Amino acid sequence: MSELINNRANRIQTLKQIIQHLHAGGSEDEVREQMRTLVKETDHTEVVAMEHELMASGMPVEEIRSMCDLHARVVSEVIVPFPPPKLAPGHPLDTFRRENEALRESMAKLRTALPEGGSAPSFEFRQAFNELMDIEKHYQRKEHALFSKLEKHGIHGPSKVMWAKDDEVRAKLKLLGEALHTTAHGAAAGQANPLDVAALALAALRGIEEMMMKEEQILFPMSSDTLTEEDWGEIWLASPRYGWCLVEPRTGYQPPAQVVQKGLELDATQGIHLPTGNLTLQQLMGIFQTLPVDVTFVDADDRVAFFSEGPDRVFARSRAIIGRKVQNCHPPKSVDTVDRILTDFRAGTQNVAEFWIEFHGRFVHIRYFAVRDEDQRYLGTLEITQDLTPLRALQGERRLLEYSAA
Repeated sequence: MSELINNRANRIQTLKQIIQHLHAGGSEDEVREQMRTLVKETDHTEVVAMEHELMASGMPVEEIRSMCDLHARVVSEVIVPFPPPKLAPGHPLDTFRRENEALRESMAKLRTALPEGGSAPSFEFRQAFNELMDIEKHYQRKEHALFSKLEKHGIHGPSKVMWAKDDEVRAKLKLLGEALHTTAHGAAAGQANPLDVAALALAALRGIEEMMMKEEQILFPMSSDTLTEEDWGEIWLASPRYGWCLVEPRTGYQPPAQVVQKGLELDATQGIHLPTGNLTLQQLMGIFQTLPVDVTFVDADDRVAFFSEGPDRVFARSRAIIGRKVQNCHPPKSVDTVDRILTDFRAGTQNVAEFWIEFHGRFVHIRYFAVRDEDQRYLGTLEITQDLTPLRALQGERRLLEYSAA
């Protein structure tokens, strides 16, 4: 056992044997010491090969998944980190990495705001939690767009193991969200104690951190080594349907032309045929950019599906909200109202909700409309926001043509 193992095939076999020893009940410290002594160093390709051999030898995926965090802890010390490849801004891998950076900032805010001494969760804590819930889009895009491409190259481990670990993080965040909901609604004594909230938050943070380590030390380098430019182009093309986590993709990345052409469903000059007329995509985009109202559409699953980009939006919008649960786009004190509207719209008991507020010196009118198909099935909710300040100031009449200043 004192001889260093330098041969790649031997290192993989040694990794496999050490991990099997861990599964058989070996202590984490003992296994870590064996790693340092025998393996000395390894890389992401050997770790992936080791897990593949464990599955091929008959070890149940569920057992590998249940020990995944232990694997990560003992292997992380011997993995040789590779500097991230230089990527064009907006490359899918660039966006994944930037999302992790943004999530770390939100995690730091959550830690800073952890309830102490029996105090109730603060606004800052709830806001940081809302930001962390955006991780769903990161996981969805990884699971559906990235894993499918790895599987095309014969790499099935991540989709079998990492996906289940993503689900564990989801479950931990859900428990934390339920505890926050309970505290916000005046729970009975002894329920959803702030100390419980803090413990649930720390458990969720550990899960997220462990997944980030797996992504950055294993998944992303492996994907960079394996996937083709066409693969990345197709991931880029598929990404908008899942949305982005906390940050928008940067501009600069250009997918292969053949991928873009293959993925185009509608040319900018091609007609969209509607019951009351025809519009090109270009015309439709122009209309939404010209309307004197802000339009946002939330689909039947309560996720933001679309918003208009007029020059004078009342409320700023980032493309990072696409795919986000609309509840996480509002401050915690407003979530109950949002849920009430969506519940009533979905049940068919209401069709319109409207509010008007003073906002930065402007009188703003906000209306929500239930959108239904011809059979009255609920399709989603349309939000229309308009600055009524100029209209409220109108007096008398204007019957002659007079252009307003642009």
